[in-house]
Order: sequence, then structure tokens, then C-alpha cells
Amino acid sequence: MEAGGNALDAVEQGVRVTESDKTNLSVGLGGFPDRDGNTTLDACIMNHKNQCGSVGFLQYIENPISVARKVMEDTPHVMLVGDGALEFALSKGFTKSDFKSDEAQKAWKEWLKTSEYKPIINRENHDTIGMIALDAEGNLSGACTTSGLSFKMRGRLGDSPIIGAGLFVDNEVGAACATGLGEAVIRIAGSSIVVELMRHGYTPQEACKEAVERLIKKHDNQVENLQVGFIALNKNGEWGSYSVYSGFNVAHRDLENEKLVDSEFNRPW
Repeated sequence: MEAGGNALDAVEQGVRVTESDKTNLSVGLGGFPDRDGNTTLDACIMNHKNQCGSVGFLQYIENPISVARKVMEDTPHVMLVGDGALEFALSKGFTKSDFKSDEAQKAWKEWLKTSEYKPIINRENHDTIGMIALDAEGNLSGACTTSGLSFKMRGRLGDSPIIGAGLFVDNEVGAACATGLGEAVIRIAGSSIVVELMRHGYTPQEACKEAVERLIKKHDNQVENLQVGFIALNKNGEWGSYSVYSGFNVAHRDLENEKLVDSEFNRPW
């Protein structure tokens, strides 16, 4: 972006770094598998024109975010899933990979001893990477990608591939991303709520906080192991973040600074 690049390219390339990190246990092919031992990936991307693309339940492709961009740019659709998404990716020249993380497979085999499906949100790795950016032309874009909850039911999709839940961009107002327990984010259309709050005058920080408080209220305060965090960025370059529990970190970079920030939160662990 410092060299004049646009926000869409920046967010795609940014999250590809994490997708391609084979040691990451919550994003990409290195992520924890589902209960049947298969790693399935979800991703979405959205530009300043409200054009968007998404893939869900995608297997064997290292960079699902780039497949999502191809869906946006080369099809009349927004979302492709499963075998259809894989067939599309291969038709666009993406390479099939059978990589499986030894560490993730070891954890899965250990989980099989009890096979107890009880989602527990990791306090450091929040199952998703979301990235939003504002470029020199004043345009916003965002990307979101994940391997989903550890040992999830086969076929499960969270918020990450869903426009308006895991990601939303409105170039008149701002952009937002979510991470954490996807089911909870979907129930309040989380990222779109954050953007709409900014439309009505909330700062990015205030909007993220209000969305988290709304989420807690909608779940009757039954939020044990329900970690959710939001990040938001408005047209003026102001940004904010907020999470249910402590331990949510945000990487922020502008032309002057680069830093990792501990998000404000509703309650400590």
C-alpha cells in the first residue's frame, strides 16, 4: 500500500501469509480437522464496491482467500462450497494439496479417545484471521479466513465465509471483521451490525463494544467459552476493537506505526 497498491490486494496478500503458515492450528491446511479428521476451510473477501466472494467447506487448497476472490471476480455468484468450490478452484489453476499437520492430526487422535464435542475457544488463537484496510484512494476492503472450530461436525460453517457476519465492508462508512465462535456472530449478523452502528455515529471502538454487549445479551449471559472479538475501521482511518473476554489481540499498522494491541474486553478470563 505504501507503494500505491490497493486495499483489496493488501488484505488478500496479508491473510495468505497466515493461510500458508503450516504451523498455524486455526487457519489454513495446518488447522485442526473436523471430527472425521478432515481439514475444511472457509474464507470471504469484499471490496469497496460491495462486490464479494466466499468459499465454504473447501478442502485441499492452500489459499482459500484467493479462491474467494476468484468467485467474486469470475462468477455471478457470491459463495461456492464443498466439491463445487474445489472444482472451481482447480479450474482456475489452484493446486491440490494433501498436506495435513502432524500436530493437528495428533490432537485429533487424542480427541477421539473421548470424542466429546465441546467447543472451547483457545485464548490465544481465535480460529480466524480477519484483515481490513483503507488505501490512499480512500477505499476499504476486507478479508476473513479460517479452518473453523476444532473437531467440528462435518459440514459445519461458521461466520467466516458469511458476508455480514464474519466480514462486512461499506465504503461510505467503514469495515468490520469478527473472530471467535462463529455461531454467536451469525446470530447477530455481527460485522454488519458494527458497520451500521458506525453509520449512526458510533466510533469504531464504540461500535465493536456495542456489538459485543448485544451478543452477550442475546445469549442470556451464557457466555462460558464464548469468545468473540470484533475489529473495525472507518473512512477516516479511525479503528477500534472489543471482545467478550480478555486475550484478543489486534495487529495495527499505518504509515507511522506498527504494533500489537491488547483489545479492550467485557470480562477477564
